[in-house]
Amino acid sequence: MGAFLSAFGLSLIAGVPIVVVLGLSALAYVAFNDQLHLLGAFPQRMISGVDQFVLLTVPLFILAGNLMNAGAITERIIRFCQVLVGRFRGGLALVNVMSSMLFSGVSGSATADSAALGSVLIPGMKKAGYDAEYAAALTAVSSVIGPIIPPSIQLIIFAVLSGTSVASLFMAGIVPGILIGLGLMAHAVYVARKRNYPKEDPANGREILRATAGAWPALLLPVIILGGILSGVFTPTEAAAVASLYALFIAGVVYRTLTMKVLAKVLYDTAVISSVIMLVVAMANIIAFVFTIEQVPQTVVNAMLEISDNKYVLLAMITIGLLILGALLEPIGALILTVPVLLELGATLGLDPLHLGVIVVLNLVIGLATPPIGLCLFIVCSIAKLPLERVARASLPMLGIALAVLILVTLVPDLVLFVPRLFN
Repeated sequence: MGAFLSAFGLSLIAGVPIVVVLGLSALAYVAFNDQLHLLGAFPQRMISGVDQFVLLTVPLFILAGNLMNAGAITERIIRFCQVLVGRFRGGLALVNVMSSMLFSGVSGSATADSAALGSVLIPGMKKAGYDAEYAAALTAVSSVIGPIIPPSIQLIIFAVLSGTSVASLFMAGIVPGILIGLGLMAHAVYVARKRNYPKEDPANGREILRATAGAWPALLLPVIILGGILSGVFTPTEAAAVASLYALFIAGVVYRTLTMKVLAKVLYDTAVISSVIMLVVAMANIIAFVFTIEQVPQTVVNAMLEISDNKYVLLAMITIGLLILGALLEPIGALILTVPVLLELGATLGLDPLHLGVIVVLNLVIGLATPPIGLCLFIVCSIAKLPLERVARASLPMLGIALAVLILVTLVPDLVLFVPRLFN
């Protein structure tokens, strides 16, 4: 595995895209280990990796999110949250977190959340008297709720790699996502009182009705997705297809913001993003093949068990390792490298696959708001026009809240498994 690890590390340091990193690492393995006969199996492994019906959910959910973004959903969700909580001190901070929780049910992406909401809320919070670094940090950390509350691309990828039910994983992510949101809102109230941040005038009945009328068609999308899956009316793939059709109807007919030019761009962007994800999944099957040949999962598990056989010590080791990896790699690439090993270790520890999936994904998406590589941090810094150091420093208390929720759901599996058991 020396050639594999060397190629992987050097490619990563050189800034090569993750798809190429995985491909070069696999080629280095066969070239330097006299395994050239395995090359013929690589194309078949790639095809079998993406030849799974459940993977249709990925482009369909991405399409639904892009269509809703094209429908000017961001401003409508923000305005709806504003009339609900804007009257409290620090109301815009509460709007920020609440919008992330609602937006996650549409986009399922942390980067989409931080870019779409940040472009509106960060300038608005600065204008209202909030510290710029606080506004940016809150937007970055609250955006990690996106991949936890369903729909979630990361949870779908974990389900594909582990053979776990997508619907059950979606249900398992609901409570942890809500807990992070509530924790960030409590922190926002504390900071607002301490720094005397402003509150807005209460909205009157007409404003509430107008904001609700503008937002409810968009807010119905997560209800359709979750309600259909939880009630058993839809499979996740069918829910994704229905969500795409509904989003097309909302953007084109209800909001009337979807022109043919905008639709063409939406389809193009969806195709590009989906292609990258599918290529990564295809390469993941090759990496899993190499790991199986070299018995990497068993080797790593045995090495960890030699250090300690205490379940909580091993969970702490997993958490620390995944947090570091999440800060260095984007979540899908990190999932591909870790899931084969973690499934083996999870089976040894007796962890429920749903519990393990939420732990892994939550660890990795926290990395999106963690320096030095956290992509969401870079996005909000560019919007707020602030150096990374200032925003990273301001984000530490909020990252602490996300980590506290991570520790809680790691130690209390029922927080993750409650909803799946309720609807199973």
